[in-house]
Amino acid sequence: MIKRRQLLTGGAVGAAGLVAGCECGVPADINGIAGEIESRELKMVTTWPKDFPGLGTMAERTAQFITEMSGGALRVRVFAAGELVSAFESFDAVSNGAADLYHGAEYYWVGKSPAFAFFTAVPFGMTAPEIAAWTEFGGGQELWDELSAEFNIKPFAAGNTGHQLAGWFKKEINSLDDMRGLKIRMPGLGGEVLRRIGASAVSLSGGEIYQALQSGAIDGTEWVGPWNDLAFGFYREAKYYYWPGIHEPGAQLGVGVNLNVWDGMTLQEKSIIEGACHRANHLAVAEYIHHNANALDQLVNDHGVELRQMPDDVMAALARESKNVLEETAATDDLTRRVFESYKTSLERSMAWSRISDEAFMNKRREVFSL
Repeated sequence: MIKRRQLLTGGAVGAAGLVAGCECGVPADINGIAGEIESRELKMVTTWPKDFPGLGTMAERTAQFITEMSGGALRVRVFAAGELVSAFESFDAVSNGAADLYHGAEYYWVGKSPAFAFFTAVPFGMTAPEIAAWTEFGGGQELWDELSAEFNIKPFAAGNTGHQLAGWFKKEINSLDDMRGLKIRMPGLGGEVLRRIGASAVSLSGGEIYQALQSGAIDGTEWVGPWNDLAFGFYREAKYYYWPGIHEPGAQLGVGVNLNVWDGMTLQEKSIIEGACHRANHLAVAEYIHHNANALDQLVNDHGVELRQMPDDVMAALARESKNVLEETAATDDLTRRVFESYKTSLERSMAWSRISDEAFMNKRREVFSL
């Protein structure tokens, strides 16, 4: 029989030998090759106001990570909305090569294809962990690549705001009748759902919202959540803050790289871009949970904001019309249908799991930590 001391000693040597000789996960085309990164400056345009907490700094953080991880060889210069192109021109700027990357919300591009909405958020759709699971492991990235390639773009997830609230209203909402005729800022498919229940949806970039609310051009707005909403000062113009939001339960943000630029990169350079986006995506979720909790406390206790729950008849109408809008959107074209079917399959599996995991646990957790 082998003695324990001999087994440990031999095992240690054997393990060391295996590690030294292992090339596990190293692609054959870069094995043993230390490539150099071409020194260059990349222009990133964004859909966000300059230095805006969370969204704006998320873009800047992604750019910083790319620069740092490349040892300064890839220097990313960030242009906020309006500095090089307007917020909604970011996609075209990258598509045609006027900029190298964008950071934004994919549902801003639904005019190009309705399928883009699924890669940010759709009404009653995926939470942050669920959309990450679909994108990374459920076939979402492959479909996103196929869709974006039609516009000369390579996409990545690079941020998530987590759950977004229903928004700010100048008057109380007591029933579905109170929603009819209201002008509410909400982009994407959520805006179409609002139209179906009788409201008027207005699409505005972040920098335009406060003035529109102040002037009366809109009666209410959603934006992101307590952290970003506090920074914009919406509480000064609208007293009522409604929950829950149904339009963006886990809004994923994206980086799009010009496909010609991407195809011209080495494997090392591509790995740096992808790694930086993954790192930014991870940090964004943690950042939003932390800051939203603190900001909500400030809004309620320091600024007298009144939290209100959306009435049941409003929620029922939103659910009914969301189902109709999603099914109609899926019927637009073959690729959108395939995106929807993949999204739906992944979400149904996630829901079956979360029902006996997160949901069940959170309901019971209140018995120990209760508000």
